[in-house]
Amino acid sequence: MPLSKTFDAQEAERRIYAAWEEAGAFAAGANASREESFCIMIPPPNVTGSLHMGHAFNNTLQDVLVRWHRMRGFDTLWQPGQDHAGIATQMVVERELARDGKRRTDFSREDFIDLVWKQKERSGGTIIGQLKRLGASCDWSRNAFTMAGAPGDTRVGHENSPDFHNAVMRVFVDMYRKGFIYRGKRLVNWDPHFETAISDLEVEQVETDGHMWRLRYPLADGETYEHPVEFDEDGNVTATETRDYLTVATTRPETMLGDTGIAVHPDDRRYAHLVGKEAILPLVGRRLRIVADDYADPEKGTGAVKMTPAHDFNDWAVGQRTGLRAINVMTPRAGMWLRDNPDFAEGCDADGLARVIEALDGLDRYEARDWIVRTAEEEGWLDGIDADRHMVPHGDRSKVAIEPYLTDQWFVDAEKIVGPAIDAVRDGRTTILPEADRKVYFHWLENIEPWCISRQLWWGHQIPVWYGPDRDDPAGGPREFCAATEAEAFDLAREYYGPGPEIRFGGQGAEWGGLREAAGDGVARFAEVTLARETDVLDTWFSSGLWPIGTLGWPEDTPELRRYFPTDVLITGFDIIFFWVARMMMMQYAVVGERPFDTVYVHALVRDEKGKKMSKSLGNVLDPLELIEEYGADAVRFTLTAMAAMGRDLRLSKERIAGYRNFGTKLWNAARFAEMNGAVGGGADVPAATAAVNRWILGETGRVREKVDAALDAFRFNEAADALYGFVWGKVCDWYVEFSKPLLQGEDEELRAETQAVMAWVIDQCLILLHPIMPFLTEELWGTLAERSKMLVHADWPGYTAAELADEAADREMGWVVSVIEEVRSARAQMHVPAGLYVPMLATEIGETGRAAWGRNEALIKRLARIESLEEVDGFPKGTVTVAVEGASLGLPLAGVIDVAEEKARLEKTLGKLEKEMGGLSGRLSNPKFVESAPEEVVDETRATLALKEDEAQRLRAALERLAEIG
Repeated sequence: MPLSKTFDAQEAERRIYAAWEEAGAFAAGANASREESFCIMIPPPNVTGSLHMGHAFNNTLQDVLVRWHRMRGFDTLWQPGQDHAGIATQMVVERELARDGKRRTDFSREDFIDLVWKQKERSGGTIIGQLKRLGASCDWSRNAFTMAGAPGDTRVGHENSPDFHNAVMRVFVDMYRKGFIYRGKRLVNWDPHFETAISDLEVEQVETDGHMWRLRYPLADGETYEHPVEFDEDGNVTATETRDYLTVATTRPETMLGDTGIAVHPDDRRYAHLVGKEAILPLVGRRLRIVADDYADPEKGTGAVKMTPAHDFNDWAVGQRTGLRAINVMTPRAGMWLRDNPDFAEGCDADGLARVIEALDGLDRYEARDWIVRTAEEEGWLDGIDADRHMVPHGDRSKVAIEPYLTDQWFVDAEKIVGPAIDAVRDGRTTILPEADRKVYFHWLENIEPWCISRQLWWGHQIPVWYGPDRDDPAGGPREFCAATEAEAFDLAREYYGPGPEIRFGGQGAEWGGLREAAGDGVARFAEVTLARETDVLDTWFSSGLWPIGTLGWPEDTPELRRYFPTDVLITGFDIIFFWVARMMMMQYAVVGERPFDTVYVHALVRDEKGKKMSKSLGNVLDPLELIEEYGADAVRFTLTAMAAMGRDLRLSKERIAGYRNFGTKLWNAARFAEMNGAVGGGADVPAATAAVNRWILGETGRVREKVDAALDAFRFNEAADALYGFVWGKVCDWYVEFSKPLLQGEDEELRAETQAVMAWVIDQCLILLHPIMPFLTEELWGTLAERSKMLVHADWPGYTAAELADEAADREMGWVVSVIEEVRSARAQMHVPAGLYVPMLATEIGETGRAAWGRNEALIKRLARIESLEEVDGFPKGTVTVAVEGASLGLPLAGVIDVAEEKARLEKTLGKLEKEMGGLSGRLSNPKFVESAPEEVVDETRATLALKEDEAQRLRAALERLAEIG
């Protein structure tokens, strides 16, 4: 069936994708013809998520590499899957329950988790369908899920997924027994809405208009110090006053009830004699030790900083260095916890304690803030209030301010497992690209902190630890039994408690304990023991950290694990280098002693056309699915690939996408021209060629193949796209199609047949080389232009070289022809010669090579350059604009064609206006205040605008120089 006039992307893309799936085109090992394997693990999107621009960019680059390797015969696996996304997925269900006035606590844990599994079934396939619209060629038969095999799993949507839950449990137990995992009390990011610890990645900083409250804390035991109050013009202190208090500043007065110290800088002479002494905390009278620490900045405020180690990360660090107590004064809902809080009560005077408990206990943190500030003002220890715009951390999903919170959590002692992950990148076993992102990786890992892996949620991998009474100290803390299954936990407990007691498991949320009775020897022993399961679940990043081995079937010794691990490439965003990439490195080494991947390619951010980060609040978000509907997946994919310069953010615009859709249309039209001229079905063998134009295009094809392979091998996706764009549009669709017309329409049968064969082969090569980036349009053309033995997705990637195909004489001849046409066109455009007017061309000198090239291509040059004739003359007459090409001096006599004076006046006026605009732009960019204070995207846009205007000015000056020649 002949090609239609246009490519209907909306109809064809779904049809083509269904055909690929039906043929099993994406299955692991499909089209393999060589021993080497190639494996990419998809960064698993949230199971309830939908495709955004970052996904589209990331997955386009992955698909380009996967399709390229598959066509080259590698045993290829692109492993897909989704993450259970603990907080995000639970939030969806809780939000639905809230519409009916219910909370998760209205349900049993088992019933609530059943609701989440049902939600997962409803929404889990959404992003898979969206990735298919993009053209992602994953092996969907292997779709994995990070909660596969967990209690309640329905297997819907991940029928063939390995038992990921089993892998997670086994790893936790293994790391626990090796001493890599422990339970302890530390400061964490706490989301008061979800009542759980969250990771740094789930915290967003929100710039907020607030206040800085200055509070006076009396010095204990009659101590004083001299506080500067007057300064000379050089900043030297000229007067002081004696103070018996320290002024501290805070944006969170409600935390003062947890203060246990005041920090000053070790070199601050004002406070040197106070270090080791004490101040008194207003309201409750607690004595606060004054400590010396570099964290206190002498130049900031008064230089004295209140220390609340249980509610501030910096204060926690100071407290650890100086031995300050940490007192938690908040509930998990960010209310004040004062009553029945022995840590808070310790050291407080009875009257103050009773007063604040009566006034503040159970109050929301912000209500407590208002009371404390009001009381400070009334009692005279409020020193002042300053307006302060500062960053406040918020939960990215709850949108409430998070609290640094001291709580018992489970941690990975990351220092014990970080070494191999650092060494692997340092010695080159794993490469991180671009180079700058290695620094981020090393910074995080070389300054590693304990990794909080517990979350106070119900949806997730429940931590495999059971608690029972301590055999030797029943009134003390619990005994931990860490096991992958309940049966294994029972065996551990039986071994610990001995054969006597009955051991039972309490239900979810049950208390652990034991019943003791006296034995015959008078010694009390356990008669009954109740084991209680840890209620926390694991951080999503813990399970996704096992993604490379878990998706391949570990802990089973599967063929896939042996074949595809370590994987080859990970493509990911810069924002999760630590949260995911580094953790996969640490955990794979800790579990199987091997790197998870050879190369990590870190892509940049997709911004809008002005360089601003896309956000719903700015209204500049581009939806990839809407773009695919409007322009087609191929245009979106080519745009993203063409803009994927390593380490540089993309500036995406609809105009750019529309331009690449036009590129697809250009190729489609060239294919239609080939079809109408019998140039179809080229086959794999390079055709023989005698005509210079045919020998030339074969050489150009060899060159672009080498450029594409070299670019993709180096992960320079934009260079591959640029090479293909220049070749397909410029060399093939423009020059070669035009050059071929006289040959295809001429009387020489042999030359026509040769040109048909060459054009058919070249069009086929365009389709093959473009397929990884533009799979749909190329597959449609491939299947329509000729009968094929297999689909384009499995076509053999070419291995020819420029050295094999290039012909130096043909390159020189066609290069001369192209340069003549381009130079003539440029001169005509600059001189405003009417487009349809044919003008004569003169030559004062022309070498044999040029004369021969003209002779063989005269008709072509005349038609494309609008030349009436070529005449050799001794010299150019006045009014001739020169055209310089290799081996010839050519000229266009335009004296009677254009009005030189009028044209010169027009150009000078335009150039004058342009130079004025350039001066303004240059002035702004040379102003340090503008460069330093203006938003980065504004400065970048100004530079780009200036560069464009400078290019335009250069063209105008060149045109004026031409006019001067003839004038």
